[in-house]
Amino acid sequence: MPVTKTAKRALRSSEKKASVNKIITSKLSYAIRKALKSGSLKDISVVYSLADRASKKKLIHKNKASRIKARISNALAKATKKETPKKVVKKSKPSKKISKK
Repeated sequence: MPVTKTAKRALRSSEKKASVNKIITSKLSYAIRKALKSGSLKDISVVYSLADRASKKKLIHKNKASRIKARISNALAKATKKETPKKVVKKSKPSKKISKK
């Protein structure tokens, strides 16, 4: 336990900051899980926003924020790739060239 008046004040301040930081990081992790599961653009934009805010407040490293955003965008790309069926395109045979002798 802190003894001095300033140490007590610092403890109160750090407890408040820790609770706010915990809320932000838990919102981010929940949003990531939700976006990976649903794959909707709205959820993905929320993840991008929360990751940027967390990195701005130095709760996560900026490289971690970019990894999170890359992971989400890759998941979206895979999800959209699975949804759209491939079109079958017939390739035409190349015409034979007649050589003149």
